[in-house]
Amino acid sequence: MTLGCARNDLDSEELAGRLNAAGWNLVDADSDGDEAPDVIVVNTCGFVEQAKKDSIDTVLAASDVARARGAKVVAVGCLAERYGAELAAGLPEADAVLGFDHYADLGDRLADVVAGRAVQAHQPVDRRKLLPISPSGRQSAAELVAVPGHGWVPDVTRRRLDDRPVAPLKLASGCDRRCAFCAIPSFRGAFVSRPPAEILGEAAWLAQRGVRELVLVSENSTSYGKDLGDLRLLERLLPQLAEVDGIERVRVSYLQPAETRPGLIEVIAGTDGVAPYFDLSFQHASEPVLRRMRRFGSVESFLELCARIRALAPEAGIRSNVIVGFPGETEADVAELERFLTEARLDAVGVFGYSDEEGTEAAGYPDKVPDAEVHERVERISSLAEELTNQRAEDRIGSTVRLLVEELGEPEPGEPVGVGRAAHQAPDVDGECLLTGPGWSPADLVDAVVRDTVGVDLVVARAESA
Repeated sequence: MTLGCARNDLDSEELAGRLNAAGWNLVDADSDGDEAPDVIVVNTCGFVEQAKKDSIDTVLAASDVARARGAKVVAVGCLAERYGAELAAGLPEADAVLGFDHYADLGDRLADVVAGRAVQAHQPVDRRKLLPISPSGRQSAAELVAVPGHGWVPDVTRRRLDDRPVAPLKLASGCDRRCAFCAIPSFRGAFVSRPPAEILGEAAWLAQRGVRELVLVSENSTSYGKDLGDLRLLERLLPQLAEVDGIERVRVSYLQPAETRPGLIEVIAGTDGVAPYFDLSFQHASEPVLRRMRRFGSVESFLELCARIRALAPEAGIRSNVIVGFPGETEADVAELERFLTEARLDAVGVFGYSDEEGTEAAGYPDKVPDAEVHERVERISSLAEELTNQRAEDRIGSTVRLLVEELGEPEPGEPVGVGRAAHQAPDVDGECLLTGPGWSPADLVDAVVRDTVGVDLVVARAESA
């Protein structure tokens, strides 16, 4: 059972691969009889307060299912890594709380749990301190540190948990940035890249299993290669990934605006087989707020970045997340954010209200915005973002998009016959294409004409039948 982002989805597939290699069989959590589970593994998320609550609720729900079947429950993932023994003490419904250091021998630890042998709860550490401060020394040191998703071994370190024609592929782990609101580096560790050969090998393995689109994920993709001595390595890797037999489209996520170099923009915008898609982590647009966040940028610099992208690829997709209600945020700051969103015309915007996170610099900041005001600003910016992104979708009516067919069904008359995604739409977060008319086949990458919109979703027909 997996919560959180695509990086957690990848970790779950790694755990499934390792467990399968260790002799465990994957079954549905609610199976009965001979197929009933011995243990339910919950891969938790520990990013923000709501994610923590969702993870705890899922462990509790899994415990109810497990008890009815005589099974055990084990919590892994970011929440378990971040809180470890503290989580175990406060959540006795979990029979064990295991961190990243347990992943390599998780099969043995699950056997201990099922046999009733005590397994000591994970003891959290600041994982930034496990690797050298200098990026140049991290590759050799990373071999001695548990870093989920690194050390690719075909058919051992990954097992697909769905049959979608799109799959995430880990580019790197960890983050060296010190954003004042973010705790992720403390439990995901310092930034470390995966070697290109390892990534290409896993890409080929995924293609052999029917994957047509790769979504490159990390905590910060624009840092890729810095610990390998080459900050332009991603610019060379992307065309290589696009040439992997069977792969039709490669998408990059988690770009930092301050690190998005002109050469990288050119490769993403102009390489056949690479989606002209820019997932830019703006977080805000007011310069004073960004400085308090320990980030860089301004309305003008962000608009210039968007203009540079669209000069190369006018139909490029640009999406971002923003935080409102950060300590010290004023009405003037909110107005600056509104100005940026109005002029930037992004394709998708996630809006989040600020909340304190333990261990972060911002948790100790004065001038906290009252909760009611944070909520009001979330509603206000969300409403504006919805209006603007809907308009951006409407601008695509009459255009031709190249989409990946993801799912077909047997709908009622007049309903879409399936769903797909265009180049500007990442899985699960950016809307989708609603397929109408005949001629669709699963996992095809085809041209379609946009006939209408439903919010940010596009209503499309195959180009040759439109």
